[in-house]
Amino acid sequence: MKTGLPCPCGLPASYEHCCGRYHGGQAAPTPEALMRSRYSAFALGLGDYLIASWHPGSRPAELDLSTPPLAKWIGLKIVSTALQDADHGTVHFIARCRVGGRAERLEELSRFVREDGRWFYLDGEIAA
Repeated sequence: MKTGLPCPCGLPASYEHCCGRYHGGQAAPTPEALMRSRYSAFALGLGDYLIASWHPGSRPAELDLSTPPLAKWIGLKIVSTALQDADHGTVHFIARCRVGGRAERLEELSRFVREDGRWFYLDGEIAA
């Protein structure tokens, strides 16, 4: 992304001062920061980051973001966040996208775990 562009996650910061630093290797400090950086990674097609930020016990062997129909991610809303303890958290979010011109909505309650000082996406419960 070009310098100074807004971050795809929706926070009022430039990409390089928001999710770009986590994509560059800095550890996300909270489950919400990791969730936002994962949303941005989906929006930017950063499959390697998505795999690396997924807990090894639950991540897929591979992730293909290039097979049509491709999603164009257009918005993220954080509904709520919670820490169950120092190493476990949840983020309830709604992500919007367009697939083939059709609007889609993904609502999920995601679970995160911190190991060795890094947060990982564990899994999520998709709302019906």
